[in-house]
Amino acid sequence: MSDQSAAADVDVDLRQLFASLARNWLRILVITLLVTGLAFAFAWLATPHYKATTQLKIQLSESAYTRPAGTNEDDKPVLDAEGVATEVQVISSSDILKQVAADLKLGDKPEFNYALGMSPVTRLLVIAGLKSDPEEIPLEERVLTKMRDKLNVYGVEKTRVIAVEFSSEDPQLAADIPNAIAKAYLAYQADAKTKSNAAATAFLGPEIDDLQKQVRDAEAKVAAFRSAQSDLLMGGNNSVLATQQLSELSTELSRVRASRASAEATAERVRQALQNGGSLDAVPEVLSSDLIQRLRERQIELRTNIADLSTTLLDNHPRLRAMRSQLADLDGQIRNEAQKIMRGLLTQAQTAQARENQLISDVNKLKAASSRAGEEQVQLDALQREANVRRQQLESYMASFREVSSRKNYLPVDASVFSEARVPSEPYFPKLVPIVGAALVGSLLLMSVITLLQELFSGRAMRPAPGARFERIEQVAMSAMSAPVVHPEPAPEVVEVDDQPTTVESELVPEPEPAPSVLEGAAAADPEPQSEPERVRSSLGEIDVEKAAEKLIASGAARAIFVSPEGDEAAASAVLVAREVSDAGLRVLLLDLTASGAASRPMLDSGLFPGITNLLASEAQFSDVIHADLYSDCHVVPVGTADPVRAMRAADRLPIIMQSLTTAYDLVIVECGPADAQGISRLVGDSTEVFMSMLQADDEVAQAAVELIESGYPDLTLVTPIGHETPGNPVPGRRSAA
Repeated sequence: MSDQSAAADVDVDLRQLFASLARNWLRILVITLLVTGLAFAFAWLATPHYKATTQLKIQLSESAYTRPAGTNEDDKPVLDAEGVATEVQVISSSDILKQVAADLKLGDKPEFNYALGMSPVTRLLVIAGLKSDPEEIPLEERVLTKMRDKLNVYGVEKTRVIAVEFSSEDPQLAADIPNAIAKAYLAYQADAKTKSNAAATAFLGPEIDDLQKQVRDAEAKVAAFRSAQSDLLMGGNNSVLATQQLSELSTELSRVRASRASAEATAERVRQALQNGGSLDAVPEVLSSDLIQRLRERQIELRTNIADLSTTLLDNHPRLRAMRSQLADLDGQIRNEAQKIMRGLLTQAQTAQARENQLISDVNKLKAASSRAGEEQVQLDALQREANVRRQQLESYMASFREVSSRKNYLPVDASVFSEARVPSEPYFPKLVPIVGAALVGSLLLMSVITLLQELFSGRAMRPAPGARFERIEQVAMSAMSAPVVHPEPAPEVVEVDDQPTTVESELVPEPEPAPSVLEGAAAADPEPQSEPERVRSSLGEIDVEKAAEKLIASGAARAIFVSPEGDEAAASAVLVAREVSDAGLRVLLLDLTASGAASRPMLDSGLFPGITNLLASEAQFSDVIHADLYSDCHVVPVGTADPVRAMRAADRLPIIMQSLTTAYDLVIVECGPADAQGISRLVGDSTEVFMSMLQADDEVAQAAVELIESGYPDLTLVTPIGHETPGNPVPGRRSAA
């Protein structure tokens, strides 16, 4: 049994493991007390350090009465997390720390100037060149280095509060330094605002003077342009007079054109009525004439009289003829009067045309004048805009200058101290009780763990797992095959194979008794050692493992098929041959096709690895099923853990798998167990050698050999693993084939 399988068959004895704590209690107690005493001495003799904290609130402190005009509370900027982080860097800047160090004279204190408190040993090391001389470093840099080591400036999370924390051996300094840093920071902010205010005043003064001059020049240009251009007379609605007149003339021109068009249209209708002999009653201008209306009334009266007289007089009566003559004269008078109206309308249209021509001439003149006035107005507007812009800029600068001047003596900073550091009464380091308690618990725990690990690694806390066997296994001598015993003229044995008699010359001695598996310390062991059985040899010509490996190497075979009719123990031949060929330098893979995994288990010490059944069931790939032999360079594909029934449904894939394996390896050895010729037919290919593993020369082996020979494998070779010893080799002697 290998070390790995043995390790899997042991359990930890917790009782024995924790009993080691009681056995080694004195050592644990002594070391714990020693470490605790050292921690107590360190805490008692260590120099105490004190810590104090000053807190600043970052916010705008502008008063409602001093706030600039036109601003309110919502106009002030909100300081975000980045702004607070920036102020943290400003507080811990070198300029502020230098100022505080100079004010408090920290360079004269050995705590900050480590060149003052050097021990004689340190001085000797400096003289010997084993340590750098602190006096070579500038005093200011030494002090700043110490201050930064003891200073901690940070922003309180989710607030606009900055904490300035400082630790020192002197409790008074622990409080004075953060307070001094806070004051220096506030003074820095005030000084920065003062400088900014002075810079603004120095900038606005000359700019205002220059702008005043520019405004005067611009306004003078506007006045000069207006006085020099007389055409820019302003009319109603704040517009140029020429433009206003043009608008009025355009309106009059439109009215005259409409009147002319109306007169011409009316005259045309009257002319058409006169030419076509139509009625003039449809023309409103004709009907509106008083004379024509009176003539129409007389015409109606005559027609009425003619109608009355026609009832009593004949048509040729003089009176009727006179009345008809008068009626005709009335029609002529009406047409003459209509012609007069037409001529009047034509005269009116001609008058409107003349007025229209005059208005067009006037409009053209005003267009030119308005165009010139527009260009001049554009120039005037440009000058006016420039003057307005200068004036607005001047007013803005003057307002800012007045605000800056008024706030010369009032410059509120954007931070305030709301919690000053106080002189601490107790040191923050060392804390005697926590240090001693941590040392006690830590050392006790550490010693307990060390003791348990020692007990565990020594093996004293290990016990056999239930059902495990740890007896040392001895190599059992197999039944040795002796030289063939020749009986006088033995009759050949006739075996019926496929209903045909076949004679096999097998001078096999009677089957010797198999050597029993002997376990060291077994209760059933014989009191007296048994004598080693005689070695027998079959006339079929069995060879040992070395000869089988030599045959495979010499023949250059790509595949080797092993059949083991005797069961699992005979499968050792395939394992041993694979290892021998692998040791010779060839790339060898053993494929285990036995039902119980008898060939791969001694090579892997476990039957739980994925193998050929997983590959056939499409549950794994080639890289998942190929494993390394624990005792050689050979590779092995075990039986696997998949369902065998499901895997055998894909048995047709075996030739493809074998072809892939023979391409990747120099030799593929297949252990088939007690298989027949039909079972190994899928595995045989080009350059294939067929072997039969044999432990005992009995009839079963002979019958299996005959069947294989008769089935087309005449070059069958018998191999026996007896007498060959290899680490991890299964011990033959028990038949366990199904």
